[in-house]
Amino acid sequence: MPSLRSTKIKKGISKAPHRTLLRALGLTSDDFKKPLIGIANSYSELVPGHIHLDKIATSVKSGVREAGGVPLEFNTIAICDGIAMNHEGMKYSLASREVIADSVELVARAHALDALVLIPNCDKVIPGMIMAAARLDLPAIVVRGGPMLAGRWRGQKVDLNTVFEAVGLAAEGKLTEEELTQLEEVACPGCGSCSGLFTANSMNCLAEALGMALPGNGTIPAVSSKRYVLAEESGRTIMNLIKEDKTPSKIMNKTSFRNALAADMAIGASTNTILHLIAIAKEAGIELDLDLVDEISRSTPNLVRIRPAGSDHMEDFDEAGGMNTVLSELTEKNLLDVNAKTVDGNLRKRLKKAKQADGSVIRKAIKPYMKSGGLAILRGNIAPEGAVIKQSAVVDEMMKYSGKAKVFNSEERAVKAIMDRKIKKGDVVVIRYEGPKGGPGMREMLTPTSAIAGMGLDKHVALITDGRFSGATRGAAIGHISPEAAEAGPIAIIEDGDIIDIDIRAKKINLKISDSEIKERLKRV
Repeated sequence: MPSLRSTKIKKGISKAPHRTLLRALGLTSDDFKKPLIGIANSYSELVPGHIHLDKIATSVKSGVREAGGVPLEFNTIAICDGIAMNHEGMKYSLASREVIADSVELVARAHALDALVLIPNCDKVIPGMIMAAARLDLPAIVVRGGPMLAGRWRGQKVDLNTVFEAVGLAAEGKLTEEELTQLEEVACPGCGSCSGLFTANSMNCLAEALGMALPGNGTIPAVSSKRYVLAEESGRTIMNLIKEDKTPSKIMNKTSFRNALAADMAIGASTNTILHLIAIAKEAGIELDLDLVDEISRSTPNLVRIRPAGSDHMEDFDEAGGMNTVLSELTEKNLLDVNAKTVDGNLRKRLKKAKQADGSVIRKAIKPYMKSGGLAILRGNIAPEGAVIKQSAVVDEMMKYSGKAKVFNSEERAVKAIMDRKIKKGDVVVIRYEGPKGGPGMREMLTPTSAIAGMGLDKHVALITDGRFSGATRGAAIGHISPEAAEAGPIAIIEDGDIIDIDIRAKKINLKISDSEIKERLKRV
């Protein structure tokens, strides 16, 4: 076993004060000979995805002790994006990722921990914790709390997104307030991250593809006993990582990020994954850019259509084989490097246990939903530095679209116009000054996109923004328009009535005015 960082607080006469404090925690002289394992837990009574993480931590600690380590649990924050949505709370969501990364780093360094088991579940916690792991480069493993089961209403599976879209139905008079209440009472039936392939589930699936989590991490339901078995196994695995001196820098390299991007495109994950993967790569000293994302998207087939792109939920994805099956299918097209290292060995070893694709929940690589990936990078005179769309969640009628701009300088103004039925077929809703600086905070905007879908306009209206969308968003919703309006990007010059051309298959988005007019308008921004 390599030398332990925790000797800084355990060994020698001068460390007697440190040891007496550790003894106050219940540690013994024998424990001082063992690795100290930080259990970074984001348990919270405010977040349904995290309310059971105390039990996950208990299983993790059991595995650590069994394998000869000393588990020491500490906590970090978590924000529920659904609860923070469509008010000032969403300005704090993306920023929380950095706070989470900082808090894990601070505790690990200040207490000279030897390794980390990271217990996230929801959106910003999983990337924040992996960012911290990359900075610290201590042996680390991710084990999440798992996805929520779908609810049931009127004989159909439902979820959080169903409720958001039902708001649009209610506004149209197609659903009564009593019916909306009945739906909200059953759509989220218990603990776990929301049951579609939204950002939380997307990032936890990609943690598998990156090699930082054991198989099943992304998909095993929160209420399954398998989730606790996985947690205990993760506790044992962290001890192996210490013995092998296997740190994140030996797992997360350019190859593993390419694998993760291929997996991202295959499952049609949340557009937010692009933000998070780039941030994690930066912490790992690896350069990712939209050109690489575009390259991988063009060559990777889309094999999965989980909500909001389809009707299946995470429990169905798990039963069909989850990420192991998807990754196995990608090897059929030589789209993965199976020699990439993982916390339990390498991908080649891991994929030997993969189920065969059922052709339904998970398509075979030779018969994909699309030959290109679930996410697409668009460029044009509105977005010279790029924009992102979840093309797997766009109906065929909207893959090529031209419409008149209806411009709003905040999400709130756009939502009011949508709910007041001022958005008509043939419009392109433009929401600007919602980017990282303009927002500030780059708020997710599930409310306007869901209202449009709920009103039955998702086949007739597009929405573009310099902000971002929830992973639950569906329709022709184009986010991350760059440069943003607050940076004098071209989205700032769009006027009501301007014609906007969108061609998702051609990866283009353009404002139909001349270059000279664009330059003239930019002078006035």
